[in-house]
Amino acid sequence: MNINLNKQHLHFAMHPWFAMGHLKPYMQLSNNLAEQGHRVTFFLPSKVHPSISPFNSHPDLITLIPITLPPVSGLDPNIQTTADCDLPAQYLLAAAFDKTAPVIQSHLQTLQPDAIFFDFVYWIPDMAKTLGILSIFKLAGSDRPLPSDFTPAFLMGEYGEGITLGERLKMSGTQCDMIAFRTFRELEGYYLDYIQQEVQKPVFPVGHTLLPPPATPLVEKMQIWLGRFEPKSVVYCSFGSECTLPLDQFQEILLGLELTGFPFLVALRPPEEADSIESALPEGFKKRTQERGLVTGEWVQQQHILGHESVGCFITHCGASSAAEGLMSECQLVLLPYLITDRFVSAKVMSQDMRVGVEVERGDEDGLFDRNGVCKAVMQVMNNVEDGVGKEVKINHDKLRRVCSVLS
Repeated sequence: MNINLNKQHLHFAMHPWFAMGHLKPYMQLSNNLAEQGHRVTFFLPSKVHPSISPFNSHPDLITLIPITLPPVSGLDPNIQTTADCDLPAQYLLAAAFDKTAPVIQSHLQTLQPDAIFFDFVYWIPDMAKTLGILSIFKLAGSDRPLPSDFTPAFLMGEYGEGITLGERLKMSGTQCDMIAFRTFRELEGYYLDYIQQEVQKPVFPVGHTLLPPPATPLVEKMQIWLGRFEPKSVVYCSFGSECTLPLDQFQEILLGLELTGFPFLVALRPPEEADSIESALPEGFKKRTQERGLVTGEWVQQQHILGHESVGCFITHCGASSAAEGLMSECQLVLLPYLITDRFVSAKVMSQDMRVGVEVERGDEDGLFDRNGVCKAVMQVMNNVEDGVGKEVKINHDKLRRVCSVLS
Protein backbone atom coordinates (compact mmCIF):
# COMPACT_ATOMS: atom_id res chain seq x y z
CA MET A 1 0.00 0.00 0.00
CA ASN A 2 1.62 3.21 -1.17
CA ILE A 3 0.32 5.94 1.16
CA ASN A 4 2.27 9.12 1.77
CA LEU A 5 1.49 10.35 5.32
CA ASN A 6 4.20 12.98 5.04
CA LYS A 7 2.04 15.21 2.85
CA GLN A 8 1.43 18.63 4.35
CA HIS A 9 -2.33 18.13 4.37
CA LEU A 10 -4.10 14.80 4.51
CA HIS A 11 -7.70 13.65 4.16
CA PHE A 12 -9.01 11.47 7.00
CA ALA A 13 -12.31 9.59 7.25
CA MET A 14 -13.99 8.79 10.58
CA HIS A 15 -16.35 5.86 11.10
CA PRO A 16 -17.00 5.37 14.83
CA TRP A 17 -19.49 3.00 16.42
CA PHE A 18 -22.88 4.70 16.70
CA ALA A 19 -22.68 5.54 20.42
CA MET A 20 -22.29 9.04 21.84
CA GLY A 21 -19.26 7.92 23.86
CA HIS A 22 -17.57 7.15 20.53
CA LEU A 23 -19.01 9.88 18.31
CA LYS A 24 -17.99 12.80 20.53
CA PRO A 25 -14.30 11.83 20.94
CA TYR A 26 -14.11 11.26 17.18
CA MET A 27 -15.53 14.73 16.65
CA GLN A 28 -12.85 16.28 18.82
CA LEU A 29 -10.14 14.28 17.06
CA SER A 30 -11.55 15.67 13.81
CA ASN A 31 -11.27 19.18 15.21
CA ASN A 32 -7.68 18.55 16.28
CA LEU A 33 -6.75 17.32 12.81
CA ALA A 34 -8.54 20.21 11.11
CA GLU A 35 -6.60 22.68 13.27
CA GLN A 36 -3.49 21.31 11.57
CA GLY A 37 -5.01 21.91 8.14
CA HIS A 38 -6.16 18.35 7.40
CA ARG A 39 -9.53 17.53 5.81
CA VAL A 40 -11.95 15.17 7.55
CA THR A 41 -15.01 13.24 6.38
CA PHE A 42 -17.11 12.08 9.33
CA PHE A 43 -19.77 9.35 9.02
CA LEU A 44 -22.49 9.53 11.68
CA PRO A 45 -26.13 8.51 12.16
CA SER A 46 -28.59 10.99 10.66
CA LYS A 47 -30.46 11.32 13.96
CA VAL A 48 -27.51 12.82 15.87
CA HIS A 49 -26.33 15.12 13.07
CA PRO A 50 -28.08 18.15 14.69
CA SER A 51 -26.51 17.48 18.11
CA ILE A 52 -22.98 16.78 16.81
CA SER A 53 -22.72 19.53 14.19
CA PRO A 54 -22.48 22.39 16.77
CA PHE A 55 -19.19 20.82 17.92
CA ASN A 56 -17.74 21.04 14.42
CA SER A 57 -15.22 23.85 14.91
CA HIS A 58 -13.98 23.74 11.30
CA PRO A 59 -16.93 23.21 8.94
CA ASP A 60 -14.75 24.37 6.06
CA LEU A 61 -12.52 21.30 6.58
CA ILE A 62 -14.80 18.80 8.34
CA THR A 63 -17.69 17.33 6.36
CA LEU A 64 -20.37 15.45 8.30
CA ILE A 65 -22.08 12.74 6.26
CA PRO A 66 -25.34 11.42 7.80
CA ILE A 67 -25.80 7.67 7.37
CA THR A 68 -29.26 6.07 7.36
CA LEU A 69 -29.35 2.66 8.99
CA PRO A 70 -30.92 -0.07 6.82
CA PRO A 71 -33.97 -1.81 8.32
CA VAL A 72 -33.36 -4.90 10.45
CA SER A 73 -36.13 -7.20 11.61
CA GLY A 74 -37.02 -6.43 15.22
CA LEU A 75 -35.17 -3.10 15.34
CA ASP A 76 -37.25 0.02 15.89
CA PRO A 77 -36.49 2.47 13.02
CA ASN A 78 -36.04 5.23 15.61
CA ILE A 79 -33.05 3.43 17.12
CA GLN A 80 -29.85 4.86 15.64
CA THR A 81 -27.45 4.93 18.60
CA THR A 82 -26.90 2.86 21.72
CA ALA A 83 -28.59 5.64 23.72
CA ASP A 84 -31.86 4.69 22.01
CA CYS A 85 -31.93 1.07 23.19
CA ASP A 86 -31.03 -1.26 26.05
CA LEU A 87 -27.98 -3.54 25.99
CA PRO A 88 -29.77 -6.69 24.69
CA ALA A 89 -31.10 -4.76 21.68
CA GLN A 90 -27.67 -3.46 20.72
CA TYR A 91 -26.91 -6.61 18.70
CA LEU A 92 -29.71 -5.56 16.32
CA LEU A 93 -28.24 -2.06 16.11
CA ALA A 94 -24.87 -3.64 15.34
CA ALA A 95 -26.47 -5.72 12.59
CA ALA A 96 -27.95 -2.57 11.03
CA PHE A 97 -24.61 -0.81 11.46
CA ASP A 98 -22.86 -3.56 9.49
CA LYS A 99 -25.40 -3.28 6.68
CA THR A 100 -24.09 0.24 5.97
CA ALA A 101 -20.94 -1.30 4.46
CA PRO A 102 -21.98 -0.80 0.79
CA VAL A 103 -22.82 2.87 1.44
CA ILE A 104 -19.53 3.46 3.26
CA GLN A 105 -17.59 1.73 0.49
CA SER A 106 -19.27 3.92 -2.13
CA HIS A 107 -18.36 7.08 -0.20
CA LEU A 108 -14.76 5.94 0.28
CA GLN A 109 -14.38 5.07 -3.40
CA THR A 110 -15.54 8.55 -4.34
CA LEU A 111 -13.66 10.50 -1.64
CA GLN A 112 -10.41 8.50 -1.62
CA PRO A 113 -9.19 9.64 1.84
CA ASP A 114 -5.62 8.88 2.87
CA ALA A 115 -6.68 7.07 6.06
CA ILE A 116 -9.76 6.08 8.03
CA PHE A 117 -10.16 5.91 11.81
CA PHE A 118 -12.60 3.26 13.08
CA ASP A 119 -13.36 1.12 16.13
CA PHE A 120 -16.12 -1.55 16.08
CA VAL A 121 -16.29 -1.68 12.26
CA TYR A 122 -14.34 -4.92 11.81
CA TRP A 123 -14.90 -4.92 8.04
CA ILE A 124 -13.14 -1.58 7.48
CA PRO A 125 -9.54 -2.93 7.22
CA ASP A 126 -10.32 -5.25 4.28
CA MET A 127 -12.39 -2.57 2.57
CA ALA A 128 -9.67 0.03 3.09
CA LYS A 129 -6.96 -2.27 1.68
CA THR A 130 -8.87 -2.80 -1.57
CA LEU A 131 -9.21 0.97 -1.92
CA GLY A 132 -5.61 1.81 -0.99
CA ILE A 133 -6.64 3.55 2.25
CA LEU A 134 -4.76 3.25 5.56
CA SER A 135 -6.94 1.82 8.38
CA ILE A 136 -6.39 3.08 11.93
CA PHE A 137 -8.08 1.23 14.81
CA LYS A 138 -8.85 3.81 17.52
CA LEU A 139 -9.29 2.79 21.13
CA ALA A 140 -9.67 4.35 24.56
CA GLY A 141 -6.44 4.46 26.56
CA SER A 142 -7.72 1.76 28.90
CA ASP A 143 -8.45 -0.80 26.16
CA ARG A 144 -5.30 -2.82 26.72
CA PRO A 145 -4.90 -6.53 25.95
CA LEU A 146 -6.51 -8.77 28.56
CA PRO A 147 -5.00 -12.01 29.87
CA SER A 148 -5.43 -14.84 27.34
CA ASP A 149 -7.42 -16.94 29.81
CA PHE A 150 -9.85 -14.13 30.64
CA THR A 151 -12.85 -13.90 28.30
CA PRO A 152 -15.63 -11.70 29.71
CA ALA A 153 -19.10 -13.09 29.04
CA PHE A 154 -20.32 -9.91 27.37
CA LEU A 155 -17.60 -10.25 24.71
CA MET A 156 -18.93 -13.68 23.77
CA GLY A 157 -22.52 -12.59 23.13
CA GLU A 158 -23.64 -11.97 19.56
CA TYR A 159 -23.12 -8.35 18.58
CA GLY A 160 -24.47 -8.20 15.05
CA GLU A 161 -25.20 -11.13 12.74
CA GLY A 162 -22.87 -14.05 13.32
CA ILE A 163 -20.17 -12.13 15.19
CA THR A 164 -19.41 -11.39 18.85
CA LEU A 165 -18.09 -8.16 20.30
CA GLY A 166 -14.84 -9.93 21.12
CA GLU A 167 -14.44 -11.04 17.51
CA ARG A 168 -15.12 -7.50 16.30
CA LEU A 169 -12.34 -6.10 18.45
CA LYS A 170 -9.91 -8.92 17.64
CA MET A 171 -10.43 -8.65 13.88
CA SER A 172 -10.18 -4.87 13.99
CA GLY A 173 -6.92 -4.99 15.93
CA THR A 174 -5.24 -7.74 13.93
CA GLN A 175 -6.23 -6.58 10.43
CA CYS A 176 -5.76 -2.80 10.76
CA ASP A 177 -2.62 -0.98 9.64
CA MET A 178 -2.13 1.12 12.78
CA ILE A 179 -3.60 1.48 16.27
CA ALA A 180 -4.39 4.80 17.94
CA PHE A 181 -5.12 5.23 21.66
CA ARG A 182 -6.97 8.03 23.40
CA THR A 183 -4.13 8.87 25.75
CA PHE A 184 -0.84 10.77 26.00
CA ARG A 185 2.58 9.16 25.64
CA GLU A 186 3.71 11.10 28.71
CA LEU A 187 1.02 9.28 30.74
CA GLU A 188 0.98 5.78 29.29
CA GLY A 189 4.02 5.42 27.08
CA TYR A 190 4.93 2.13 28.78
CA TYR A 191 1.62 0.54 27.72
CA LEU A 192 1.89 1.90 24.17
CA ASP A 193 5.39 0.45 23.76
CA TYR A 194 4.26 -2.89 25.17
CA ILE A 195 1.28 -3.12 22.83
CA GLN A 196 3.37 -2.12 19.80
CA GLN A 197 5.80 -4.91 20.61
CA GLU A 198 2.93 -7.39 20.96
CA VAL A 199 1.01 -6.46 17.80
CA GLN A 200 4.04 -5.61 15.64
CA LYS A 201 2.43 -2.57 14.03
CA PRO A 202 2.59 1.19 14.70
CA VAL A 203 0.83 2.32 17.89
CA PHE A 204 0.44 6.00 18.72
CA PRO A 205 -1.48 8.34 21.08
CA VAL A 206 -4.05 10.93 19.97
CA GLY A 207 -4.63 12.65 23.34
CA HIS A 208 -7.88 12.47 25.30
CA THR A 209 -9.97 14.09 22.51
CA LEU A 210 -12.43 15.74 24.90
CA LEU A 211 -14.95 18.12 23.41
CA PRO A 212 -15.00 21.57 25.04
CA PRO A 213 -17.75 22.26 27.62
CA PRO A 214 -21.08 23.39 26.14
CA ALA A 215 -21.17 27.08 25.29
CA THR A 216 -24.43 27.49 27.21
CA PRO A 217 -23.97 28.09 30.97
CA LEU A 218 -25.04 25.63 33.64
CA VAL A 219 -28.84 25.65 33.88
CA GLU A 220 -30.10 28.08 36.50
CA LYS A 221 -31.87 25.57 38.75
CA MET A 222 -28.68 23.49 39.02
CA GLN A 223 -26.60 26.62 39.58
CA ILE A 224 -28.89 27.67 42.43
CA TRP A 225 -28.92 24.21 44.02
CA LEU A 226 -25.14 23.78 43.93
CA GLY A 227 -24.65 27.32 45.15
CA ARG A 228 -26.17 26.41 48.53
CA PHE A 229 -23.11 24.40 49.59
CA GLU A 230 -19.55 25.07 50.70
CA PRO A 231 -16.68 24.89 48.17
CA LYS A 232 -15.55 21.35 47.33
CA SER A 233 -18.20 19.78 49.57
CA VAL A 234 -20.62 18.19 47.06
CA VAL A 235 -20.21 14.61 45.85
CA TYR A 236 -21.31 14.19 42.23
CA CYS A 237 -22.12 10.72 40.87
CA SER A 238 -22.88 9.86 37.25
CA PHE A 239 -22.61 6.69 35.18
CA GLY A 240 -23.02 8.32 31.78
CA SER A 241 -26.11 8.64 29.62
CA GLU A 242 -26.41 4.97 28.65
CA CYS A 243 -25.58 2.91 31.75
CA THR A 244 -28.48 1.38 33.67
CA LEU A 245 -27.81 -0.12 37.09
CA PRO A 246 -29.85 -2.90 38.73
CA LEU A 247 -32.19 -1.59 41.43
CA ASP A 248 -30.18 -3.02 44.33
CA GLN A 249 -26.90 -1.46 43.15
CA PHE A 250 -28.62 1.84 42.38
CA GLN A 251 -29.92 1.95 45.94
CA GLU A 252 -26.57 0.95 47.46
CA ILE A 253 -24.96 4.01 45.84
CA LEU A 254 -27.62 6.30 47.28
CA LEU A 255 -27.44 4.76 50.74
CA GLY A 256 -23.64 4.98 50.66
CA LEU A 257 -23.84 8.69 49.84
CA GLU A 258 -26.32 9.17 52.67
CA LEU A 259 -23.84 7.57 55.07
CA THR A 260 -21.09 10.04 54.11
CA GLY A 261 -22.98 13.04 55.47
CA PHE A 262 -21.85 15.11 52.46
CA PRO A 263 -24.25 16.90 50.11
CA PHE A 264 -24.60 14.95 46.87
CA LEU A 265 -25.86 15.20 43.30
CA VAL A 266 -26.66 11.93 41.52
CA ALA A 267 -27.40 11.70 37.79
CA LEU A 268 -28.33 8.11 36.92
CA ARG A 269 -30.81 6.44 34.62
CA PRO A 270 -33.76 4.77 36.39
CA PRO A 271 -33.08 1.08 37.11
CA GLU A 272 -34.69 -1.40 34.73
CA GLU A 273 -36.95 -2.64 37.54
CA ALA A 274 -38.35 0.84 38.21
CA ASP A 275 -40.67 3.12 36.25
CA SER A 276 -38.94 6.28 37.45
CA ILE A 277 -36.19 7.65 39.66
CA GLU A 278 -38.78 8.50 42.31
CA SER A 279 -40.04 4.91 42.55
CA ALA A 280 -36.47 3.56 42.73
CA LEU A 281 -35.42 5.56 45.80
CA PRO A 282 -34.87 3.58 49.03
CA GLU A 283 -37.70 3.78 51.53
CA GLY A 284 -37.57 7.05 53.46
CA PHE A 285 -34.48 8.21 51.56
CA LYS A 286 -35.98 11.34 50.04
CA LYS A 287 -37.29 12.60 53.37
CA ARG A 288 -33.99 11.93 55.14
CA THR A 289 -31.78 13.61 52.53
CA GLN A 290 -33.97 16.24 50.86
CA GLU A 291 -31.95 19.12 52.33
CA ARG A 292 -28.61 17.93 50.95
CA GLY A 293 -29.30 15.44 48.18
CA LEU A 294 -30.55 15.66 44.59
CA VAL A 295 -31.18 12.57 42.44
CA THR A 296 -32.13 13.02 38.79
CA GLY A 297 -32.59 10.83 35.75
CA GLU A 298 -32.25 13.76 33.37
CA TRP A 299 -29.21 14.56 31.24
CA VAL A 300 -26.91 17.01 33.03
CA GLN A 301 -24.08 19.29 31.90
CA GLN A 302 -21.32 17.15 33.38
CA GLN A 303 -18.30 19.29 32.52
CA HIS A 304 -19.99 22.38 33.97
CA ILE A 305 -20.90 20.46 37.13
CA LEU A 306 -17.35 19.12 37.53
CA GLY A 307 -16.08 22.68 37.21
CA HIS A 308 -18.49 24.16 39.79
CA GLU A 309 -16.75 25.45 42.91
CA SER A 310 -18.99 23.49 45.29
CA VAL A 311 -18.29 20.08 43.70
CA GLY A 312 -15.34 18.30 45.29
CA CYS A 313 -15.76 14.61 44.44
CA PHE A 314 -16.73 12.68 41.31
CA ILE A 315 -17.93 9.07 41.47
CA THR A 316 -17.40 7.75 37.95
CA HIS A 317 -18.13 4.45 36.21
CA CYS A 318 -14.79 4.93 34.39
CA GLY A 319 -16.15 5.20 30.87
CA ALA A 320 -13.37 6.64 28.72
CA SER A 321 -14.90 10.11 28.27
CA SER A 322 -16.09 10.43 31.87
CA ALA A 323 -12.74 9.27 33.23
CA ALA A 324 -10.95 11.83 31.06
CA GLU A 325 -13.34 14.60 32.16
CA GLY A 326 -12.70 13.61 35.75
CA LEU A 327 -8.93 13.73 35.24
CA MET A 328 -9.19 17.21 33.75
CA SER A 329 -11.30 18.45 36.69
CA GLU A 330 -10.20 19.46 40.19
CA CYS A 331 -12.51 16.90 41.82
CA GLN A 332 -11.33 13.99 43.91
CA LEU A 333 -12.05 10.74 42.05
CA VAL A 334 -13.94 7.70 43.31
CA LEU A 335 -13.76 4.88 40.78
CA LEU A 336 -16.76 2.57 40.46
CA PRO A 337 -16.40 0.70 37.12
CA TYR A 338 -19.47 -1.03 35.85
CA LEU A 339 -20.30 -3.73 33.28
CA ILE A 340 -17.68 -3.16 30.55
CA THR A 341 -14.23 -4.74 31.03
CA ASP A 342 -12.18 -1.77 29.86
CA ARG A 343 -13.68 0.31 32.68
CA PHE A 344 -12.31 -2.11 35.27
CA VAL A 345 -8.88 -1.92 33.64
CA SER A 346 -9.10 1.88 33.60
CA ALA A 347 -10.03 1.94 37.29
CA LYS A 348 -7.05 -0.26 38.17
CA VAL A 349 -4.66 1.96 36.21
CA MET A 350 -6.03 5.14 37.81
CA SER A 351 -6.10 3.75 41.35
CA GLN A 352 -2.97 1.56 41.39
CA ASP A 353 -0.61 2.85 38.68
CA MET A 354 -1.37 6.56 38.60
CA ARG A 355 -2.71 6.78 42.16
CA VAL A 356 -5.15 9.55 41.25
CA GLY A 357 -8.31 8.06 42.74
CA VAL A 358 -9.76 5.38 45.03
CA GLU A 359 -11.67 2.39 43.70
CA VAL A 360 -14.76 1.20 45.57
CA GLU A 361 -14.26 -2.19 47.18
CA ARG A 362 -16.35 -5.12 45.92
CA GLY A 363 -17.32 -8.53 47.22
CA ASP A 364 -14.79 -11.25 46.38
CA GLU A 365 -17.45 -13.76 45.35
CA ASP A 366 -20.23 -11.73 43.71
CA GLY A 367 -18.22 -8.71 42.54
CA LEU A 368 -20.89 -6.35 43.84
CA PHE A 369 -20.37 -3.14 45.80
CA ASP A 370 -22.38 -2.00 48.79
CA ARG A 371 -23.19 1.20 50.68
CA ASN A 372 -20.28 0.75 53.08
CA GLY A 373 -17.77 0.47 50.23
CA VAL A 374 -19.17 3.58 48.55
CA CYS A 375 -19.08 5.53 51.80
CA LYS A 376 -15.54 4.38 52.63
CA ALA A 377 -14.12 5.42 49.24
CA VAL A 378 -15.76 8.86 49.39
CA MET A 379 -14.56 9.47 52.94
CA GLN A 380 -11.01 8.45 51.96
CA VAL A 381 -10.72 10.92 49.08
CA MET A 382 -12.51 13.74 50.89
CA ASN A 383 -10.21 13.48 53.92
CA ASN A 384 -7.14 15.58 53.06
CA VAL A 385 -5.03 14.87 56.14
CA GLU A 386 -1.30 15.16 55.44
CA ASP A 387 -0.48 11.44 55.46
CA GLY A 388 -3.82 10.15 54.15
CA VAL A 389 -4.95 8.58 50.88
CA GLY A 390 -7.02 11.65 50.02
CA LYS A 391 -3.97 13.91 50.15
CA GLU A 392 -1.89 11.49 48.08
CA VAL A 393 -4.42 11.10 45.26
CA LYS A 394 -5.07 14.86 45.21
CA ILE A 395 -1.37 15.65 44.76
CA ASN A 396 -1.02 13.02 42.01
CA HIS A 397 -4.22 14.14 40.31
CA ASP A 398 -3.16 17.81 40.36
CA LYS A 399 0.18 16.91 38.74
CA LEU A 400 -1.50 14.78 36.10
CA ARG A 401 -4.11 17.44 35.31
CA ARG A 402 -1.40 20.04 34.77
CA VAL A 403 0.44 17.71 32.39
CA CYS A 404 -2.76 16.98 30.46
CA SER A 405 -3.62 20.68 30.26
CA VAL A 406 -0.25 21.48 28.71
CA LEU A 407 -0.52 18.60 26.22
CA SER A 408 -4.14 19.19 25.20
